Amino acid sequence: MIQRRTVGIVGTGQVGTAAAYAIYNQNLASELLLVDANQEKAEGEAMDLMHGQLLVGRVTCRAVDYDALSDAQVIIIAAGANQASPDESRLELLKRNSDIFRQIISEVDKHAPNAILLIATNPVDVLTYISQELSARPQERIIGTGTLLDTARFRALLGNHYGVDPKSVHAYILGEHGDSEVPIWSNAMIGGQAIQNETVLGRPWDQATMDALFDEARNAAYEIIRRKGYTDSAIGVVIARILRAILEDQRAVMPVSVRPNGAYGIHDVALSTPCVVGIEGVAEHVSPQLTSKEEAALRASADALRESREGLEI
Repeated sequence: MIQRRTVGIVGTGQVGTAAAYAIYNQNLASELLLVDANQEKAEGEAMDLMHGQLLVGRVTCRAVDYDALSDAQVIIIAAGANQASPDESRLELLKRNSDIFRQIISEVDKHAPNAILLIATNPVDVLTYISQELSARPQERIIGTGTLLDTARFRALLGNHYGVDPKSVHAYILGEHGDSEVPIWSNAMIGGQAIQNETVLGRPWDQATMDALFDEARNAAYEIIRRKGYTDSAIGVVIARILRAILEDQRAVMPVSVRPNGAYGIHDVALSTPCVVGIEGVAEHVSPQLTSKEEAALRASADALRESREGLEI
């Protein structure tokens, strides 16, 4: 018997639409259900996707209300408010998005209590934490996209530097998906050979070059937004990658935003650490050995995330 894969997407802005396209193009779902406050926008996106079935395979795409999400195995939340004005503070924007998420989580808990929630709206770590506080479902079934995108950028730049396929690079960025994120140089490898302080493929370690490469990865979103106004393509592919790991029960290890539950001395915050992701969400946490400097930076990242939600009522 063929199992039907139903995936919901709440929010059909740039990120939600990019995720829908990546999922559709990779034929990961049998049915895509689009929810948006702007019903006509969701209908237009569903219609547009449906017209490509000849080329990618049969995928049903519909614009729906929350009650139609009852059969969804995974619900991607990409809805949220944009900055109202240049003078609006981060906390004010977070408060507005928190109110939006309060409504969304109430609806998905009511209509799809067993679905895994994949949070993509920024600030993704804080909104993942808020979603876990608001939802009745187990925490391991609420996952933020976290630093998988940052890690993808990081590996792409390292691959270019060393002249290899990024898939052959094993390196992580952990912590906040944002300014306090942490590159884990101590575990970075190519072909089983450590990068840090070694010569790999004829290229010696150079701290200044590596620092510049990390800065490029960390600041990539700012540079993309400066040029085109938003980021959407890569995060859409990241969402599809996490979705594949869930639906196919791959038990893939990837850095996603969760609560570390005491790992590295970190509590009461969601941030990215390597996790085993499969059909039940986060199946296990992986806690690689870090240097004392990396652990301190990860705890500082957690502190920054806690500070960012100060004054916010959940």
